[in-house]
Amino acid sequence: MVRRYYDLPSLTALAVFEASARHLSFKLAAAELNVTPGAVSRQIKAVEEEIGVPLFVRMGSGVILTNAGEDLYAVLANGFSKASEVVRTLKRGDRSKNVTIACSDAFASMWLIPRMPGFWTRHPEIAVDHLISDNSRDFRRAEVELRIRYGFGSWPDETTELFLNDLIYPVCGPEFAQVHRDATAESLSELPLLHVNWVDPDWADWDEVLRRAGIPHGAPRGRRFGKFSVALQAAQANQGIAVGWHRLVQPLIEDGKLVRITDLELPAPGGYYLTWNDNRTLSPAAELLREWLREISAEERAS
Repeated sequence: MVRRYYDLPSLTALAVFEASARHLSFKLAAAELNVTPGAVSRQIKAVEEEIGVPLFVRMGSGVILTNAGEDLYAVLANGFSKASEVVRTLKRGDRSKNVTIACSDAFASMWLIPRMPGFWTRHPEIAVDHLISDNSRDFRRAEVELRIRYGFGSWPDETTELFLNDLIYPVCGPEFAQVHRDATAESLSELPLLHVNWVDPDWADWDEVLRRAGIPHGAPRGRRFGKFSVALQAAQANQGIAVGWHRLVQPLIEDGKLVRITDLELPAPGGYYLTWNDNRTLSPAAELLREWLREISAEERAS
């Protein structure tokens, strides 16, 4: 029998593993690949047996990657991304006029999109596609060349540069602020707080804000939301107090839809970073968008 040249499991099995690792779910991988979850499970088991180490820890609510699984996924995601981009380039024939940028829902809707007309005016020939997701695993998709992501500036296989820093402070609707005009930073935990269950754990929630401010508190009270934008809508409707990220909520404050409550203000623990893949040459369109983003971030930091 002829031995496989690269001594790897089959590409089909590796593709199944990559999809499972990306979703952290055999069920979602099966839906993407149009096979049954049982077929995915069998392929993963075959890869694990061939390699000789477990790649996933099976849990009741899903799966998580082992250290070996993380290592294999990082290599495959990078390799598949490069291969996909080459295929896309061959199909498209010209990468110079198209770029995909990824960022979170909140950053896209409240910061980036309102500023994009400035780029379109300068470069009307460039088509910008926006991948908007609060799950940072989506940022690994092959078509993504640039990312704006919040965190601490270190992600595997990505070149990063600080884009913007930020401040955080409590915000609420004007009527809520009037009713609670005597509120202090120390009394915040006694008021209805609006929580956001971020997919990305780097975002500061109420518990972290209160701890960083040195305010004693128990389990913070209040309602929970899956998106920052929805929590802000609830705040505007006078339903409670949200953690306000200055770069995002400033226009709402200027319009009088939100107001600051108490004098609490903290520097955000992380920052917004502009990133791109270490091992991939940016397209001409991506280079133009990167330079424009650098310009406007420099203007905002200086203001």
